[in-house]
Amino acid sequence: MEYLNIALPKGRLGEKVYEMFEKIGYGCPAIREKNRSLIFENEENKVRYFWSKPSDVAIYVERGAADIGIVGKDILLEYEPDIYELLDLNIGKCRMCVAAKTTFRDNPEKTLRVATKFVNIARAHYAKKGRDIEICKLNGSIEIAPILGMTDVIVDIVETGTTLKENNLEVVESIVPISARLVANKASTKFKNQQIADIRRKLAGVIEND
Repeated sequence: MEYLNIALPKGRLGEKVYEMFEKIGYGCPAIREKNRSLIFENEENKVRYFWSKPSDVAIYVERGAADIGIVGKDILLEYEPDIYELLDLNIGKCRMCVAAKTTFRDNPEKTLRVATKFVNIARAHYAKKGRDIEICKLNGSIEIAPILGMTDVIVDIVETGTTLKENNLEVVESIVPISARLVANKASTKFKNQQIADIRRKLAGVIEND
């Protein structure tokens, strides 16, 4: 049997996901060791793990460097990678929202200025509403944009809403719920179908029992 390559997102989410893999019998003790290794193998389980920046997981899976991986729904919606979405893991829950200053009142006659790093999600959202927008692409601390009057609203991921409240911002509308998804390379689902199907089935069982 060939090794199954699994891309995990770095950080708390990836650690939670790895614990799920451990529960279903796909553990890899080397991953718990404190070292600078980039790739971790378990010959017994025929799995090979590696950590990746969350936004890069989909690229590794799409290009076939990873057979499966864990990706946030926000990445799938924003970049539309050519991969299969197999399962909602029901963790890493948050939502994509429009937020603005608490004093904001929308004027439909004016072009709405939107700050976001999720350009495609924002465009698709406002296209459905037939709203004329101007996008300002930012990569970090986008809450500052409306505070400084650079934009009217932001489109971003909201988990607890604490950062918004602390900056006198509020959610104006929710666009879509976000959570971690199990994804697979299209070719891998043909050539490693049994391994991937087994993992999907067992992870679904863990989700049901939690």
